Amino acid sequence: MERLLPSNQDVLSIRFLLEKAHSEQGHMKLQRSIGLLGLTFVAVSGMLGSGWLFAPELAAQQAGPAAIISWGIGGAVMFLIAITFAEVSAMLPVSGGLARVPYFSHGNVVSAAMGWTAWIGYTLTAPIEVSAMLQYLSTWAPFIQEPGTSTLTLPGSLIAGVLMVLMVIINAWGVHFFSKINTGLTWIKIVVPAIIILTFLTTKFEISNFTMQEFSPYGMTGILAGVSTGGVIFAFVGFRHAIDLAGETRSPHKNIPLALCLSILFCMVIYAGAQIAFVGAIDPSDVDSGWRNIHMVHDYGPFAALGTALGIVWIMSLIYSGAIIAPFGGGLVATGSNARLTMAMAENNQFPRLFAVLSPRGVPLNALVLNWALGFVMLFLINFKHMVTLNGAAIILSLVAGPIAVFALRKQLPDRARYFQIPAVGLFAALAFIAGTLTLYWSGWTVIQVLMPLLAVGLLLFLLMRLITKDKRPLDVKEALWLIPYLISLTVLSYFGNFGHGTGLIPFGWDLGIGSAIGLCAFVLASRSRLPDQKTADYVIELEGVHDKTLNPYAEIEDN
Repeated sequence: MERLLPSNQDVLSIRFLLEKAHSEQGHMKLQRSIGLLGLTFVAVSGMLGSGWLFAPELAAQQAGPAAIISWGIGGAVMFLIAITFAEVSAMLPVSGGLARVPYFSHGNVVSAAMGWTAWIGYTLTAPIEVSAMLQYLSTWAPFIQEPGTSTLTLPGSLIAGVLMVLMVIINAWGVHFFSKINTGLTWIKIVVPAIIILTFLTTKFEISNFTMQEFSPYGMTGILAGVSTGGVIFAFVGFRHAIDLAGETRSPHKNIPLALCLSILFCMVIYAGAQIAFVGAIDPSDVDSGWRNIHMVHDYGPFAALGTALGIVWIMSLIYSGAIIAPFGGGLVATGSNARLTMAMAENNQFPRLFAVLSPRGVPLNALVLNWALGFVMLFLINFKHMVTLNGAAIILSLVAGPIAVFALRKQLPDRARYFQIPAVGLFAALAFIAGTLTLYWSGWTVIQVLMPLLAVGLLLFLLMRLITKDKRPLDVKEALWLIPYLISLTVLSYFGNFGHGTGLIPFGWDLGIGSAIGLCAFVLASRSRLPDQKTADYVIELEGVHDKTLNPYAEIEDN
């Protein structure tokens, strides 16, 4: 394909766009201060939350000892999706990637849909994490939580708001300071579960627990249910935070792919170790009535219950510290990522431009404040369980943007330097998209029926925002039409399928085949619906060149 080069008139237009955007940003730009270790720890902190305390029991209830396979499948799915984002984010290292990546490949409507769902999930993450943190603290301060529920009292909600303010302050101080704080917290989040896992493996390990009934008592259905409702997928989606901070990463062409791959592989080892330790430490008599009925009762989760039963008193302090530090670290990372996503959506004209303005420290402070305010309101309007459901439903759809974008951009920007390239990109991208589609299906009807109305609300707000701002730029509707049959087919499959209270009318096995076919057809349709090459080049110039001249493919021309 012939290389796209701008004419002299194009160069003048590009200069005008860059100067205008630079002026609007107050002569500030994002600071590339995060190195490989810092970015890897951002992703690890997003994935290694308090879930390791509870997910092994939830996964075992669904799949029995075969839950270890659930972790392998979940990790493989997330790895496939992550490497598609790795190529795009290394090539186009801009912040707020979940909103920006589909904008480059499929335009403003697809970007609005994916960015909106991601933003809803991100906005709920900090309230979820501080609520979980306060649930642990309620043992010492019972006034924080309503007795016998997960609902925070008014004082508890106010304390949660203060903790969220602290997360905003740390992020507002600058990305370098944030990276240092997060790295310190993440070391603790790594060391604590590692010690606990090794303690259980060396103190009590019943190998017979893996075979005394059946290794896979509920078959493949149980294993796949473990991936979705067992908390496996939602433990891994935190890798996305590294994508959102791509615009503030040093040597992004090297550090982004390495950080994504290393963080997922590392967390897979931690979670697999936690699952094996949990199954091995259970008293065989607790499984007499089946794996679905196991329930280790303790305020700090199943490992605390097992530690108490085994008389490992000293380990309780470690579990307690992990239960407090892990949610705070997860909320801290989500707060920063959400601000970058909000900034990206503002630059895509989905939010007012006010939220794209950077502070003197190079941080989207207005976006941080907006997200804090909305998150604080959510503490009063939505209970903890519903927040978790909405969080999972909203984020997971946005991840399918990576596979369609990486394949489309190979054709749209063929001459762009790619320091990290996926081999057989068509095959890998198709498999990643199908895997993402099946993951959405495994989430179940209870999640899908929440996701679709949320998506409709987001698109309506996007159109309303265009009217308010009098945005005259054309809508990229043609490039978004593939979403309609894709989402309708997925909704119908979910309703008649076997997960999350579906009717079960479609036999298991057939539903997986149909889901794979839906994913493959949607991938082919989305690939053919990509933006024209020149329009992609224009979007890259408009949104990317303003932040970092070195990322502008026409930088040499501008200098001349």
